[in-house]
Amino acid sequence: MAHTNMGSAHGGMASNSETGSGRQHLAFTLNGEIYAIEILQIREIIEFGALTEVPMMPPTIRGVINLRGAVVPVIDLSARFGRGPSAVARRTCIVIIEVRLEEMSQTLGVMVDAVNEVMEIPAEDVEPAPAFGARIRTDFIAGMGRVNGRFVIILDVARVFSLDELATLGNVAAEAAA
Repeated sequence: MAHTNMGSAHGGMASNSETGSGRQHLAFTLNGEIYAIEILQIREIIEFGALTEVPMMPPTIRGVINLRGAVVPVIDLSARFGRGPSAVARRTCIVIIEVRLEEMSQTLGVMVDAVNEVMEIPAEDVEPAPAFGARIRTDFIAGMGRVNGRFVIILDVARVFSLDELATLGNVAAEAAA
């Protein structure tokens, strides 16, 4: 079940996410792996389209988009995870998320290979992030959800994008708007 745009349907899905024993997540594919973000952090999904590249940006920041008059930075999640830039394909899309850290809020676009589905992952099917040792970062993983016999990596959005990066992204959006 593929979704290309769920902006209008988002409100109903989010309101139901706290009912039951699990939480709803948006599952998406990136480099052949399935990841998920809690649906309450998702604002909408848009098709990959006109992206304005901003000079002198790190490879993680693919550019900015105009979202109804607002300048929104777009993050290449593959590059963020150290796997090189994503190739744009037919199902590539941008997931618009709202990241809140302390009193700061930032709207970001996250480039993914494909959006799969909205799924409810019961709390009892979520394992803590594995410990690989001090040299491998797993702090951005909120948990590992068991779905149909395989693991889905549930991302902790607040940790995927640190405070420093959010400040940089806010500056990128402000500069692009000026």
